[in-house]
Amino acid sequence: MGIGGDEMGKEQRPRILCLHGFRTSGEILKKQVLKWPDSVLRDVDLVFPDGPFPAQGKSDVEGIFDPPYFEWFQFNKEFTEYTNFDECLAYIEDLMIKQGPFDGLLGFSQGAMLSAALPGLQAKGVALTKVPTIKFLIIIGGAKLKSPSVAETAYASPIQCPSLHFLGETDFLKPYGLELLESCVDPFVVHHPKGHTIPRLDEKGLETTTRFLDRIRDVLAGDEEQ
Repeated sequence: MGIGGDEMGKEQRPRILCLHGFRTSGEILKKQVLKWPDSVLRDVDLVFPDGPFPAQGKSDVEGIFDPPYFEWFQFNKEFTEYTNFDECLAYIEDLMIKQGPFDGLLGFSQGAMLSAALPGLQAKGVALTKVPTIKFLIIIGGAKLKSPSVAETAYASPIQCPSLHFLGETDFLKPYGLELLESCVDPFVVHHPKGHTIPRLDEKGLETTTRFLDRIRDVLAGDEEQ
């Protein structure tokens, strides 16, 4: 389902594919992101799909958000070996073909790790070969993927597209989010006092997010002129 205001034409608003966290859902991510101010939401067109696989175990959000829950792929205890990762990439490409074209990605947690890896995988021709280039990223509680076979391709070159990073002061992934930040050429950063969650936007966070969206509009306008 897409979310966005009617004030701007759909072709003018960045269309964003939003990838939820591990064992949550598109509906759960939507509820969290829709707490952001209308001044942000009306300028974007957001789509919230579910991951390809029903949750294969207990969800951390049980009792907070209703099921069903989904996951994008599975992994071992060390987070270094993945199962169904290629199937996940094919599923995302299929979503982008059927519901796109998309300009950028937003991701939280597992969805953020996926989102940040996709531009590099796309540039190397191993993922998303049938869809337009990803032009920007919004990364909430993200990190680099740890699978050596994926990482050596995904991060072989710096991430060139503009990226907006949300770093939580008490998020257990914050050190890894900072590591990801070092691989990005054009990053914008929102620091917030919370943990591993999708924060509301305070005044400073809103200002940074607004600057980022202005940058995206410039990028998309430049593409249209070429």
